[in-house]
Amino acid sequence: MHKTPVSFSSGVDRVQLNGAGEEQLLAAIDRQRLPVHVAIIMDGNGRWATRRSLPRVEGHRAGVGALRETVEACGQLGVRYLTVYAFSTENWERPEQEVGFLMDLLMTVVEQELPRLVDNGVGLRVIGDMSRLPARVRERLTEALKMRPREEKLGLSVALNYGGRAEIARAARLLAHDVVAGKVRLEDIDEAAFSSYLYTAGLPDPDLVIRTGGEHRISNFLLWQLAYSELWITPVYWPDFRRVHLYEAILDYQRRQRRFGRI
Repeated sequence: MHKTPVSFSSGVDRVQLNGAGEEQLLAAIDRQRLPVHVAIIMDGNGRWATRRSLPRVEGHRAGVGALRETVEACGQLGVRYLTVYAFSTENWERPEQEVGFLMDLLMTVVEQELPRLVDNGVGLRVIGDMSRLPARVRERLTEALKMRPREEKLGLSVALNYGGRAEIARAARLLAHDVVAGKVRLEDIDEAAFSSYLYTAGLPDPDLVIRTGGEHRISNFLLWQLAYSELWITPVYWPDFRRVHLYEAILDYQRRQRRFGRI
């Protein structure tokens, strides 16, 4: 059954989107006003599996299909950047078996999916502290990141062992080191200078943030970068997320007036 998403926009008539088919929604999207950068908190894998009396790891496995379809849809639409929250710094507290499965699944997805993605113009980037990842995972990712498309049409950033607070603390340390070393003057430090020390340096801030699974929080994701991002929350669990939901999110985004704090 189709579930109605929760949107934080004001004055937006979302009734027109209810029950609309995929082709109808796609036709309604204005390709000239697409969000440049979409970020997704992929939530609900465990609950999806539990509702089906399956092990939690099966929810993660099923989520791969949702990611594949979302990447393809973003590329076909012309979205320039996509960032997905794959594994947080807090996720290490999950059962060891589940964490191990996630690491193995990550390697499998990279090996099976990356060549095709690169051939289709998708460039992979990892944000987060890779040092804590198992050595075999780090080595495979390091090799994978060397594969670049001839022409990047979609920049895909995967947040691994990522935490927004940890990212900001790391950036502060790096910036302080450069100040002490005389590479940066105190009077030259502004928001742009600080941003250049973040994992996302060189990327525009997300225009649209999608959270699946119905939770109303950002869970330590891109805390600096989401200052003026538009939020779109859906109760649909990540394994069930499809093109139609992405199209709904983008249409809702296009109906908003972004004021960036201005009246």
